[in-house]
Amino acid sequence: MSFNKKMYIGGALVDGEDTADIINPATEEVVGTVATAGLADADKALRAAQAAFPMWSQTSIADRQEWMRKLRDAVIENEEHLRECIHQEMGKPWGGTQEDFDSLKNALHFYAEEIARVRDESLADRAGTHEHRLVHEPVGVAVAFLAWNFPLLNLAFKIGPAMATGCPIIIRPSIATPISAYAVGELCAKIGLPAGAVNIIGSTSYEVADALSASPIPALLTLIGSTATGKHIMKTGATTIKRYSMELGGNAPVLVFADADLDLAADIVTAVKFNNAGQICVTPNRVFVEATVAEAFTAKVVERANNTRVGFDKAKPIVTGPMIDGRAWARVKGLVDGAVADGASLLAGGGRPDGFDKGHYFAPTVLGNVTENMEIYRSEIFGPVVSLLTFDDEETLVDRANDGEDGGLTAYVFTRDIAKANRYAASLRYGEVQINGVKYDIDLPHGGIGQSGIGHDCSHLALNDYLAVKRISRALAA
Repeated sequence: MSFNKKMYIGGALVDGEDTADIINPATEEVVGTVATAGLADADKALRAAQAAFPMWSQTSIADRQEWMRKLRDAVIENEEHLRECIHQEMGKPWGGTQEDFDSLKNALHFYAEEIARVRDESLADRAGTHEHRLVHEPVGVAVAFLAWNFPLLNLAFKIGPAMATGCPIIIRPSIATPISAYAVGELCAKIGLPAGAVNIIGSTSYEVADALSASPIPALLTLIGSTATGKHIMKTGATTIKRYSMELGGNAPVLVFADADLDLAADIVTAVKFNNAGQICVTPNRVFVEATVAEAFTAKVVERANNTRVGFDKAKPIVTGPMIDGRAWARVKGLVDGAVADGASLLAGGGRPDGFDKGHYFAPTVLGNVTENMEIYRSEIFGPVVSLLTFDDEETLVDRANDGEDGGLTAYVFTRDIAKANRYAASLRYGEVQINGVKYDIDLPHGGIGQSGIGHDCSHLALNDYLAVKRISRALAA
């Protein structure tokens, strides 16, 4: 199967300055060729979005809702193709593509409904001399930079609120996984979406990405990516005053107390860690286990790692697919080998799984005796590696858990003591604290604290990033 895709600019499918071959990391074979943007193409997309703003921002909510429903219906009609795009471009197990697809479908539905709940507000005048209203307006053109790990989910989190609020958007998918995003551009063209409301361009050049950030046209730059990328975009975008909405990296801690349901904790840690080959921003990185249950918990995690199914067979319930490329594989391998050299115990995995001579597969891995001085402790691993530490002093546990240089996105707590869970949740400096479970959905806010981001994806809160609040005051007759 081969995909050949064009960019979507100003309501039309177009070629770019160049093309790029897309390689499936499971097979290491080319699965498609996509058009890529040069500086002229980036400028064309920016001007198309700018030209669309007067029309799109003034389009009634009812009309924008109708366009979103048309796109949602087209997405549903093309489920098999969209999922196949993801399956091939990133080697994601077939079952895992469902989450990506559902996220796009659900975001278009959710934000079409949620925008109707945004209400203007009246303010009382203390002197009684004026009438005041607060109204919400689209902030302007948005540029969205997407990570490769969830191609349609990441797109969904941006296109939903942008379309709902009336902000023309330029979406730049990662060049590692642009095929599914370009397929959405095809659907936008098919339904006749107003020109410039959505634009989708990919590029192999950082110069093109920087041109999008530095342009005075965007009012909002939004990103799903690393903290380092977020800092770069903010620096590059500082040519003008812009808004930023960013979901960035993290170094998620897990606190497993002696009274926890150890099977539940092991199930969740390994499920979130080994799905998508651990290439998830919220995946557990540092697992702190109370010393009295460390041996029992470790055995459960190792058993699950050894029984996790790896591969790319569409007919089998695969859990762990490949790393995105050889560079990512080598980075994780270096972290694991470095930890072992520094004294960590390799309890499962550690490199290429048996029987795989092709593809960037990394076996589900478990490390014991990890310590704070190891690089793997300080880094966002972004691979299928569970790092286990122990604790017997609860007084220092919060400080250890909060000691993450990459900021605070997600933390996990496992205990049957609800008072204890709530006490730790209040002390953990993370945007999300998951207690005895894990839950994500389009109606639940997703965002970090500190170096892990600004603003929110998902929920009604995401609309705030795309809306400006205007005060209108009218003097009352004397």
